[in-house]
Amino acid sequence: MATKVAEKKNKKAESAIENPEVLVESLTRTEEYIERNKSLIIGIGAAVAIVIAGFIGYRYWVSSQNEEAQKEIFQAVYYFEAQDYDKALNGDGNNYGFLEIITNYGATDAAELAHFYAGTIYLNKGEFDLAIDYLKDFAASDLLVQARAYSLIGDAYMEKGDFAEAASYYSKAANYNSNKFFSPTYLVKAAIANEKAGDVKAAKANLETIVTEYADASEYQYALKHKARLEGLIAQ
Repeated sequence: MATKVAEKKNKKAESAIENPEVLVESLTRTEEYIERNKSLIIGIGAAVAIVIAGFIGYRYWVSSQNEEAQKEIFQAVYYFEAQDYDKALNGDGNNYGFLEIITNYGATDAAELAHFYAGTIYLNKGEFDLAIDYLKDFAASDLLVQARAYSLIGDAYMEKGDFAEAASYYSKAANYNSNKFFSPTYLVKAAIANEKAGDVKAAKANLETIVTEYADASEYQYALKHKARLEGLIAQ
């Protein structure tokens, strides 16, 4: 049955090729459709062209903005490293600070990094809510820097006395691209915050992770000692 249908289709196609009148009729119908819907077809074509041109233009604009922002952030980083935090944040009159880079180059990688620096500065200045806001707005492709940002948010919450939230961000830092170099430090911080929040079991669990998974870490002996202490508290 399927073979007969296929044969009929092939014969129909062959007759169209062999018969010029059939071809002319088909082309005429196509031309009539295009003529009737010319405005629609032109409109669709124009819309597609605008979208493609807009995308290319946006990519070019972002690229040029990235280049400018990278040049601008250099001086702000220099002030940050010199601990001249006011100039690092607000600029020196000739060069942008991190806040201006965020405002003027919002779609760039440099502006993303400026959030991290600004949050760190506000943490050092004791303005913890601003530190949290800027660090939460930071997102990095560098996994170690992102983990560091989570830890700094935890530090800010610790300073505010919100120990449960601090523990949550320290745990995020520890589990974000877990590694033997930084995760044990973040786990110790999480355990301290857990205990201050009254969650002794969670504190013990974080220390136990260090004992079982990071035996070579410098934090191992601390974790071993305080894990035993917390086990005593839980047993009471």
